[in-house]
Amino acid sequence: MTLKGKTAVITGSNSGIGLGVARELARAGADVVLNSFTDRDEDHALARALGEEFGVTARYIKADMSKGAECRALIEQAGVCDILVNNAGIQHVAPIDEFPQDKWDAIIAINMSSAFHTTAVALPLMRKAGWGRVINIASAHGLTASPYKSAYVTAKHGVVGMTKTVALECAREEITANAICPGYVLTPLVESQIPDTAKKYAMTEEEAKQKVILERQPSKEFATTEQIGGTAVFLCSDAAAQITGTTISVDGGWTAL
Repeated sequence: MTLKGKTAVITGSNSGIGLGVARELARAGADVVLNSFTDRDEDHALARALGEEFGVTARYIKADMSKGAECRALIEQAGVCDILVNNAGIQHVAPIDEFPQDKWDAIIAINMSSAFHTTAVALPLMRKAGWGRVINIASAHGLTASPYKSAYVTAKHGVVGMTKTVALECAREEITANAICPGYVLTPLVESQIPDTAKKYAMTEEEAKQKVILERQPSKEFATTEQIGGTAVFLCSDAAAQITGTTISVDGGWTAL
């Protein structure tokens, strides 16, 4: 399939899952808008390199996803948004009675409210174009829970609920809304945590991956950013035109337990 002629805006996409999704959409021919809260030369260079690699137009637009006005400005500045991938997210782990209020507020803002703001501005652009795809990167934690992750679990459950609402509001249009729910994905951030985890539990790195990090992932294998990106490309395809308002788990069987 080809996404040539389509423009995708991916939030939180200068690394990790977001960058992996942007790469796969660009590989399929979509022009892409990368985003994060920084505005460094390397951010813009990353976009240029991506565009050159896949022969598409790639831009980088700074926007802080903790601020509603900047979320909305991102879409306005992009000017066109056929495919919206709400990916930006942060994490903090603590018991709920010790959870810092500022961390709660930031996680809810970045992981959930940002998707509301970007979608609200993107939908009119999709309606004008007569086609659109809203893809929210939720999590296995949008379908189940873990202790000490109250804000993250709350936000991801909220994203899944919002996805269903958007799908119903657009059900008679050529616009779909779905959530991808990854389990543990091998990103640079996760990869960097493996040695410390191994040291903490006096294990080899392989044992740390299998017994600690991937404890809840029955496949005992990480998903890859390319697989998440490939799932996003599928959701943009004609084959997925009647897939809307649902979740697709890429979690090695986590939510089957």
